[in-house]
Amino acid sequence: MAPKNTAAAPASAGRGVGGELVAVAGNLGKSVGGYVLGKALPYTPAWIAVGALPPAAGAAVNAMWGDQAMSAGLASAGIALGGAALSAVTWKTSGANTKFRKFRRAQATATVAASMGWLTCAVSAGPFGRPMLDLWLMGGALLAASWNARQVMSGHGADPEAEEANAGTLAKLTSAIGWEKVAVKDAKGTGKGTVKAAIEVAPSSTIAAVQSTAATVAAALHVPPSGVIVTPDPENAARGTVSIRVADLLKDGVGYMLPDAFGLMPTEPIPLGMYADGELWWIDPFSAAILQHLLVMGVTGAGKSELLRTLLTHLATRRKMSVILVDLAKGRQTVGHIAESIDWFIQDAKEAKRMLRSLPAAIKARGDVLASEGLDQWTPASSLNAMMVWIEEAADVADFTELEETARKARSVGIWLGISLQRATWTNLSTDIRANLQGAICMGVNDAGDAGFCLPDSVTAAGAVPAWGSDRPGYAFATGMGIPQDRWTMEARSSLTDRDVLSALVAAAAPYRDPLDPVTAGALGQTYAQRAHKGTNRTTPGIEQRAAAATEALRAAVADAPAGAVGIPEGLTLPAQIAPAAPAAVSRTAPPVLAATAAPATHPFATADTEKDEHMSAAEQAAEMEIQDAYEEILGAIPADPEPDADYANLRLDDDIVEADEDGDMEFEQNERPGAEQARHALYAELDLWVGQNRLEFAPADLIPVTVAVGRKRPWLQGQLKDLLEAGLIQRDGHGSYTILHSPLQPA
Repeated sequence: MAPKNTAAAPASAGRGVGGELVAVAGNLGKSVGGYVLGKALPYTPAWIAVGALPPAAGAAVNAMWGDQAMSAGLASAGIALGGAALSAVTWKTSGANTKFRKFRRAQATATVAASMGWLTCAVSAGPFGRPMLDLWLMGGALLAASWNARQVMSGHGADPEAEEANAGTLAKLTSAIGWEKVAVKDAKGTGKGTVKAAIEVAPSSTIAAVQSTAATVAAALHVPPSGVIVTPDPENAARGTVSIRVADLLKDGVGYMLPDAFGLMPTEPIPLGMYADGELWWIDPFSAAILQHLLVMGVTGAGKSELLRTLLTHLATRRKMSVILVDLAKGRQTVGHIAESIDWFIQDAKEAKRMLRSLPAAIKARGDVLASEGLDQWTPASSLNAMMVWIEEAADVADFTELEETARKARSVGIWLGISLQRATWTNLSTDIRANLQGAICMGVNDAGDAGFCLPDSVTAAGAVPAWGSDRPGYAFATGMGIPQDRWTMEARSSLTDRDVLSALVAAAAPYRDPLDPVTAGALGQTYAQRAHKGTNRTTPGIEQRAAAATEALRAAVADAPAGAVGIPEGLTLPAQIAPAAPAAVSRTAPPVLAATAAPATHPFATADTEKDEHMSAAEQAAEMEIQDAYEEILGAIPADPEPDADYANLRLDDDIVEADEDGDMEFEQNERPGAEQARHALYAELDLWVGQNRLEFAPADLIPVTVAVGRKRPWLQGQLKDLLEAGLIQRDGHGSYTILHSPLQPA
């Protein structure tokens, strides 16, 4: 029994497997058959109509009128006339405003005419006689197949009728908007709220003429004024592209894009927001062939502050990057929660002017270092940091001459200048400075003409004019800074930001931020050393522990922030290197600074004391006149001498000291005149005292007391000021004023 049972089991199992295979095959056959049937059913109506209607109709008319010649002739004539009328109605009622519809009208009319012609002949000949049967089989099959071919073509890819619908709509508008000499071709929707079409003008017209009608087209299509953009083809002056934005995909806001990782270099792209077609809006200023300074323009409420916060926080997560920000208007209101990411945050007008006056020395020092490193411009291979100097309302901070020099010279040494203004008119920003600001972000303006102060003419001519004021905050057009040129006329919107997310992000990235390189810091001098605000970086004591706590705060802020609306796009993950870690050491080059000391004997200016009147420049003569005026003003404030007839009545401070008359009744105590080193040290001590008091600006008249105290005159003071200028310890600001860059008695 056991062997039988053992053998029977496999046999039963084999039959069971075979049955399952048969069942599977049956199910598969049913599935395949069902799939084929489902695909074939949409194409069967044409064949059913061709197979059923002609023989039924032909048999009916033949039975009714085909038995008598008179009735057959009259019936044939009536059916022929009816067929002609029906063909005419088909032709007339079929739309033909596109190429596709023209073909469809011809196909429908031919089908009606052929069917009625065959039915007319079937009255006398019958449907099943020769050649009527042959015409029915061959002609009917061809007609059914032609309609099936139409179905197949319309079912794959874009519908030809839908593709030409927009072109047809534009064609209807040509006479109304003055485009009679413009051919509109290949109008297609991008699926992202934009319709694009190629245009070609007649020989008597130009693309510039088409661009001038963009506002008329926008009104005719009921889209915003900036919704119609006409761009020329750079290779063919008769061709161009028209882009019509029919839907605003950015109206609900754009989420803030967290950095991919901490510790990236400044040469990585910086995401600022999103374009109207859903593509990422980014800038890459430090990777461009030429570092292009940035001009940001927009009315109050246009979104400039939000844009600035996005830019600052991304730069705050990068190595070899230092930021100087000047904001005298809003101060900490705009960036107070991320202020620790700013190496030098200036809110005082005097400090801002000192910073701008010290920049030329920093530019020169950085240029010397880059030359020694064999670099024509800044790259991450340099020992220097990249820098961004951002100035809010620059017209209130510095005069045009200072900004122009900085804008002209800073780009090659890796200093990126950003200027933000409401209106960059010539009264607020000179044309020379604006010419050096080749990057532009123009946000909402109240007057369309104001956009021309910021954007290139080619962009505004295409219709890219953000004349929406403050009604659409964050929207902008951007050019330069590595942005592809075909994106210059595309609307973009900057990211929305969340205060908690940004503040936690900046704190968490502190271990990756490098301090300002010693060369630049030394060249900026006392103005930088005594700055009121100092940001955090990897050298800040206890920064790693604080960053670890900030990392957890960042995770919590990201989790609590509304997804996709207030800062964090839906589905976005935290940066790959969110956990803080000590960055690799960065090689630095010691700055070539002057090693000034307090000891007079070893001071580099220890030279023989001479009081020669040298040839003076116009500026030095002006300074001397100012000293003289101040001198006379001080003396004029002294009360009149109560003894006008005394022996000392006619003495002046400039007069040489003479020996007392041995026969006179008066004797004067003679003080020993300080030596050259002692006199110089007294002058330097006065400057050092001012540095300690944070008094960095002075006029030559301020040094008259110490000059008189050491028994010296104006030529000596002028010589000392000249030596200090040549050594880079002070800087002449013009109009007889100077700024102290380094204390003469302290090492730089």
